[in-house]
Amino acid sequence: MGDTQKFYGWKMLGALWFLYFLNMGFPLYGGIIANTYMLKEITMERSIFGLSFTLMNFFVGVPSFLVASSIVKWGVRRTFCIGIGLITIGGLLMSFWVSQPWQYLVVYGCTVGLGQCFCTIVPMSTAITRWFVRFRGRAMGIALTASGFSGFVGAPIINKVLEANGGDWRQAWLVIVSITVVAGIIACFFIKERPEDLGQLPDGMAADIQTVQATESNTVSRPVVWTPAQAYKTVAYWLVVVGCIGCSFPFYWVIAHMVLYLKGIGIAPANAAWAMGLYTMGGIGGRLVGGWLMDKMTPRYAFILGLISTIAGSVGALFLNGNLLTLAYASVLLLGVGFGWTFCCMNAILANFFGSAPFVKLFSMLMVISTIICAPSGFIGGKIFDIFKSYTPAIELNIVLCVISIIALLFAKAPQLKNADSSQSVKM
Repeated sequence: MGDTQKFYGWKMLGALWFLYFLNMGFPLYGGIIANTYMLKEITMERSIFGLSFTLMNFFVGVPSFLVASSIVKWGVRRTFCIGIGLITIGGLLMSFWVSQPWQYLVVYGCTVGLGQCFCTIVPMSTAITRWFVRFRGRAMGIALTASGFSGFVGAPIINKVLEANGGDWRQAWLVIVSITVVAGIIACFFIKERPEDLGQLPDGMAADIQTVQATESNTVSRPVVWTPAQAYKTVAYWLVVVGCIGCSFPFYWVIAHMVLYLKGIGIAPANAAWAMGLYTMGGIGGRLVGGWLMDKMTPRYAFILGLISTIAGSVGALFLNGNLLTLAYASVLLLGVGFGWTFCCMNAILANFFGSAPFVKLFSMLMVISTIICAPSGFIGGKIFDIFKSYTPAIELNIVLCVISIIALLFAKAPQLKNADSSQSVKM
């Protein structure tokens, strides 16, 4: 790796970790806890409550093409700052303005969701693909653990704030805003666009650029540079998109409804909050394992193993009741491991298949498609509960979708680019 002491990529990875820790974990996991207390003041049906998460997830994913354009035009750092500004505005509106269900949907679902789109996974993943090649899977896994730690820390902290202030969810959102401001300071001072801007190369290798390009070609088994148009024509890309359904659809349901599900079967609110902490901790381990395996084995097999963990956690959840707290913890932990594992694979597999040059456009398109398909999970889960007065059919649906994803990934072999001009390039 050359002189790793001087290679800025590892410092950059640390900055990206803290940005993801603050921007994703507290507005999302902390917001989940705060918003459940909001129901005592703003009455709404479960389907409407779930719709807010559907909208949020929609705005986290679908505008990803705008994020890709922002990265190309203004760079990763400014894109982060745009998102942080939107989350700050949304948090202030939650604290001082929201008093009706429609206002909650607009502010939390749309404004905070759009902010997270601009300052979380797309710019972070793009930065990692630029700074790392040989260690891309591990770097991706390390960075993605941030949301797990943040959820484990953020959800209990926000719950403690709410217990101390008598359930004042507006004050809890002010705490979230203050944390977001810290993220803005980190983005301004520590985010760098490319290693070349500092006279360095990916992975900190002391070699010429041709050697680095050859290393990347070996990593992804490609001697040429893909364009987005060429990647979209491959069967492998679309099979990966199908595979991502098993990663994202259950996640959106868990985020929107797991706390309510656990409370509904007789588990105490404090234990339900602790379970969500375990969910995020499981995600930490899953991300590390998934990232390590992506560098060690066939990508689609690593992806499939993570989906199996999600299935196991879902099956366990079907048998829960208020007396089975240990099983509840184990099931939620497995769900967290499964999501963290598959989410890391989802981020890294496209770079492994097609290289870093077209990554931002390929990944943003993946986010758009998977969000359109999977973001309604929160609303669908709430509607299922309103109809059947039970979350069981929603959990069974999650299992079926995971099985479909596994079948798709079994056929998602690394594509071959034939008759291509190895000198072509793609603007990132």
